Amino acid sequence: MNTLKSVLILLLLAGSAVAEDKQVEKRFVAEVQDGVQRVEMTGGGYYFDPNVVVVKVSVPVELKIKKEAGITPHNITLKAPEAGIDFDESLSGDPKVIKFTPAKTGKYAFECTKKLPFVKSHKERGMHGVLEVVE
Repeated sequence: MNTLKSVLILLLLAGSAVAEDKQVEKRFVAEVQDGVQRVEMTGGGYYFDPNVVVVKVSVPVELKIKKEAGITPHNITLKAPEAGIDFDESLSGDPKVIKFTPAKTGKYAFECTKKLPFVKSHKERGMHGVLEVVE
Protein backbone atom coordinates (compact mmCIF):
# COMPACT_ATOMS: atom_id res chain seq x y z
CA MET A 1 0.00 0.00 0.00
CA ASN A 2 2.87 2.40 0.76
CA THR A 3 4.24 1.79 -2.73
CA LEU A 4 0.90 2.75 -4.24
CA LYS A 5 0.83 5.97 -2.20
CA SER A 6 4.38 6.78 -3.28
CA VAL A 7 3.52 6.23 -6.94
CA LEU A 8 0.41 8.42 -6.65
CA ILE A 9 2.38 11.20 -4.98
CA LEU A 10 5.05 11.03 -7.69
CA LEU A 11 2.38 11.20 -10.41
CA LEU A 12 0.79 14.23 -8.77
CA LEU A 13 4.13 15.98 -8.46
CA ALA A 14 5.03 15.17 -12.05
CA GLY A 15 1.68 16.50 -13.22
CA SER A 16 2.08 19.76 -11.33
CA ALA A 17 5.62 20.18 -12.69
CA VAL A 18 4.30 19.84 -16.23
CA ALA A 19 1.37 22.17 -15.54
CA GLU A 20 3.59 24.99 -14.28
CA ASP A 21 5.25 25.28 -17.69
CA LYS A 22 1.93 25.93 -19.44
CA GLN A 23 1.17 29.60 -19.72
CA VAL A 24 -2.19 31.14 -20.54
CA GLU A 25 -1.93 34.18 -22.78
CA LYS A 26 -3.20 37.35 -21.13
CA ARG A 27 -3.09 40.05 -23.80
CA PHE A 28 -3.28 43.82 -23.27
CA VAL A 29 -3.43 46.39 -26.05
CA ALA A 30 -2.34 49.81 -24.79
CA GLU A 31 -4.32 52.90 -25.76
CA VAL A 32 -2.75 56.31 -26.21
CA GLN A 33 -3.99 58.81 -23.62
CA ASP A 34 -2.44 62.26 -23.35
CA GLY A 35 0.32 61.12 -25.72
CA VAL A 36 1.38 58.19 -23.51
CA GLN A 37 0.60 54.48 -23.55
CA ARG A 38 0.03 53.26 -19.99
CA VAL A 39 0.29 49.61 -19.05
CA GLU A 40 -0.32 48.11 -15.60
CA MET A 41 1.25 44.74 -14.87
CA THR A 42 1.64 42.36 -11.94
CA GLY A 43 4.42 39.82 -11.53
CA GLY A 44 4.80 36.94 -9.11
CA GLY A 45 3.98 33.28 -8.60
CA TYR A 46 5.94 32.63 -11.81
CA TYR A 47 3.70 34.72 -14.08
CA PHE A 48 3.30 38.17 -15.56
CA ASP A 49 -0.22 39.54 -15.99
CA PRO A 50 -0.59 40.56 -18.75
CA ASN A 51 2.09 38.49 -20.47
CA VAL A 52 1.51 39.87 -23.98
CA VAL A 53 1.52 43.65 -24.28
CA VAL A 54 0.89 45.47 -27.55
CA VAL A 55 2.10 49.08 -27.92
CA LYS A 56 2.60 51.50 -30.80
CA VAL A 57 6.00 52.43 -32.15
CA SER A 58 7.34 55.95 -31.46
CA VAL A 59 4.78 56.62 -28.70
CA PRO A 60 6.06 56.86 -25.09
CA VAL A 61 5.17 53.95 -22.78
CA GLU A 62 4.76 53.99 -19.00
CA LEU A 63 4.84 50.43 -17.69
CA LYS A 64 3.62 50.38 -14.08
CA ILE A 65 4.52 47.06 -12.47
CA LYS A 66 4.32 45.60 -8.99
CA LYS A 67 4.97 42.24 -7.37
CA GLU A 68 2.24 40.18 -5.79
CA ALA A 69 2.57 39.56 -2.04
CA GLY A 70 5.17 36.98 -1.07
CA ILE A 71 8.83 36.55 -0.21
CA THR A 72 10.10 35.20 -3.54
CA PRO A 73 12.17 37.87 -5.32
CA HIS A 74 11.27 38.68 -8.95
CA ASN A 75 12.39 41.11 -11.62
CA ILE A 76 11.45 42.09 -15.15
CA THR A 77 14.11 42.32 -17.84
CA LEU A 78 13.81 43.33 -21.47
CA LYS A 79 17.00 43.97 -23.44
CA ALA A 80 16.35 45.40 -26.91
CA PRO A 81 18.48 48.56 -27.10
CA GLU A 82 18.19 48.55 -30.90
CA ALA A 83 14.45 49.20 -30.38
CA GLY A 84 14.89 51.83 -27.63
CA ILE A 85 13.85 49.33 -24.93
CA ASP A 86 16.36 48.31 -22.27
CA PHE A 87 15.44 47.72 -18.64
CA ASP A 88 16.05 45.38 -15.72
CA GLU A 89 14.00 46.24 -12.63
CA SER A 90 13.54 44.39 -9.34
CA LEU A 91 9.89 44.06 -8.39
CA SER A 92 8.35 44.98 -5.06
CA GLY A 93 4.90 45.46 -3.60
CA ASP A 94 5.20 49.16 -4.37
CA PRO A 95 4.52 49.85 -8.06
CA LYS A 96 7.46 50.95 -10.19
CA VAL A 97 7.06 52.93 -13.40
CA ILE A 98 9.36 52.03 -16.28
CA LYS A 99 9.40 54.60 -19.09
CA PHE A 100 10.58 54.03 -22.65
CA THR A 101 9.70 54.92 -26.23
CA PRO A 102 9.82 51.96 -28.62
CA ALA A 103 11.73 52.96 -31.76
CA LYS A 104 11.27 49.82 -33.87
CA THR A 105 8.38 47.45 -34.57
CA GLY A 106 8.76 43.80 -33.63
CA LYS A 107 8.25 41.29 -30.85
CA TYR A 108 10.54 41.55 -27.82
CA ALA A 109 10.70 39.00 -25.02
CA PHE A 110 10.66 40.01 -21.36
CA GLU A 111 11.29 37.71 -18.43
CA CYS A 112 12.18 37.26 -14.80
CA THR A 113 15.86 36.28 -14.68
CA LYS A 114 15.84 34.95 -11.10
CA LYS A 115 16.95 31.35 -10.47
CA LEU A 116 17.90 29.33 -7.44
CA PRO A 117 20.53 26.59 -7.73
CA PHE A 118 19.29 23.13 -8.74
CA VAL A 119 15.76 24.23 -9.73
CA LYS A 120 14.11 25.66 -12.83
CA SER A 121 14.53 29.35 -13.49
CA HIS A 122 11.56 31.66 -13.04
CA LYS A 123 11.43 32.02 -16.84
CA GLU A 124 11.29 28.23 -17.25
CA ARG A 125 8.46 28.13 -14.72
CA GLY A 126 6.39 30.54 -16.83
CA MET A 127 7.52 34.02 -15.86
CA HIS A 128 8.03 35.49 -19.32
CA GLY A 129 6.11 37.34 -21.99
CA VAL A 130 6.23 39.41 -25.15
CA LEU A 131 6.12 43.13 -25.83
CA GLU A 132 4.76 43.55 -29.35
CA VAL A 133 5.50 46.90 -30.97
CA VAL A 134 3.21 47.72 -33.91
CA GLU A 135 2.67 50.62 -36.33
